[in-house]
Order: sequence, then C-alpha cells, then structure tokens
Amino acid sequence: MGFRSGFVAVVGRPNVGKSTLVNALVGQKVAIVSDKPQTTRRGIRGVRTTEEYQVVFTDTPGFHKPRTLLGERLNEVVAEAVEGVDLIVQVVDAAAGVGRGDAYVYEHRVAPHPVPRFCAVNKIDLVPHRELPPQLQAAADLGDFDEIVPVSAREGKGIGLLLDLIVERLPEGPPYYPPGEVTDQPLEIRLAEIVREKALALTREEVPHSIAVVVDEVACEDGLTRVGATIVVERESQKGIVIGRGGAMLKTIGTRAREEMELLLGSKVFLELRVKVLKEWQRDPSALARLGL
Repeated sequence: MGFRSGFVAVVGRPNVGKSTLVNALVGQKVAIVSDKPQTTRRGIRGVRTTEEYQVVFTDTPGFHKPRTLLGERLNEVVAEAVEGVDLIVQVVDAAAGVGRGDAYVYEHRVAPHPVPRFCAVNKIDLVPHRELPPQLQAAADLGDFDEIVPVSAREGKGIGLLLDLIVERLPEGPPYYPPGEVTDQPLEIRLAEIVREKALALTREEVPHSIAVVVDEVACEDGLTRVGATIVVERESQKGIVIGRGGAMLKTIGTRAREEMELLLGSKVFLELRVKVLKEWQRDPSALARLGL
C-alpha cells in the first residue's frame, strides 16, 4: 500500500473540545485551549506525519448563530475549512449532551459535502458509563455518519482508533508538508495565541470574548528572543482587569506565556506586554482587519 495523505476538517459547535482533539490527533500542541467558547478564531492546521501517512487537520472556530461581525467571520472560516477536504470530523460533547446546536452544524457544514463523515463523541471521561449509549445514539441520529467514535481528547481515550479510521479513508498521495512541520501558523501568530490563552485562563467572565493579541516585534540576539505584544480589549474596565491591581494580572499572564514561549522556541524569552483599548472591535470591520481577523 502506498503513502496516504489528505486534509481533514474538524468542526462542531462552540466548546465541544475541537482544539483539544486536534492537539491529541497531531500528538502535540498546535492550537490553544480554553473552556471559554469561541477561543479558536482561525482555521489552524495541524500536521501528523509518519512513514506511512500524512494527515493535515484543520481546527475550526465553533459554528454558531452569530451576534457580531467577528461571529460572522468565524463562521466564514468554518465554511472555507470544509471546502475541498478529504474527510470531515464533527465533534460533539457527550457530557453536555448532543442537541440542536449539533444538528445545526451537521445540516450546514457536514451534510452538504460528499466526503466521508465521522462523528467524534468527545468528553466520555465526564459521562457515567450507563449514560454513554444514549449520547452515541443521539450522535447517530444527527445524520449519515460513516463512523461514530467515542473519545476523550483530554485523556487520549479512543484517539488511536479515530486516527486509524481516518487514515484508512484517505487517498494515496504525496505529503503536503515537510517532515517535522506540525503547523502552518506563522511564529508571530503562535506567540500571540500563547498570550491570549493565558489571558483567557486568568481573566473573569466579562473579558474573554473581547481579548485579542497582536505580536508587534520578535527579535533574536545572543540566545535571547525579545517579544513585544499588545493585548487588545474593548473597554477601559476590561483593561483594568487585564492589568490587575498593581499590574499583578498582567505580570502573571506574562510569566505563564513566557514559560511556554521558551519551550516552543528553545531559548530564553524577554516578553514585554502592553494593553490597549480598541472600542467595540468585534463589530468594526477596520479593527478586525488590523487584528488579522
């Protein structure tokens, strides 16, 4: 059998664990993870390569009924991600229960595409054993899936089986990315996303949707990488929360982000963070363009 390769779109409603699943399938972290809905704002490609195959996974934003221009843009990212792929994996959340939001995703982003369709029933580690069969049946009732696979992306359960089933369905073909390349994201985007992940984890409920991060500078000299980044929020009150009393919150965000950057880059990092207010940026086309969204 020849080398297999192909593109796989991972879709689902917000907060079902798509990014955690993509990280597990790739075998390392390529997408930031948060328990806040709509954390993913770009189509992030993660690549898994072995001697037998290469799978290019696209992690997508949660597909939903949008309330802002940003929400509309995120849905467009999902639409683009499923075009021309070799297989679609719809992720559902067994713990929260399969429901109307999942049916909306299937109808609009899975059913129209004549490719193999899988359903990954995620978060089985949070579901009592006897309650799992009804969720698997609810997933099956969403539509015409070729495979329904129970998984726990967080604990790694079912990931090997899901990956094997995906590879079986891929066509024979050449690799699309060089060996060792695990994502197509530019370094500046990866660094910005690390900062945003830490800010999402640490700030209160009113802030997360309003946070964006832009890396302004990356410079390397004598084994030290200098990174300058701006955290963008929508209101002065949010700026105060991100900075914290005496700058404590911003310092904690910076410390956690710097530690992960050093692991990614393999060098010492000097990270300088600033906070800027860009009013109602989620609804402003020019602001979204400046933020690369």
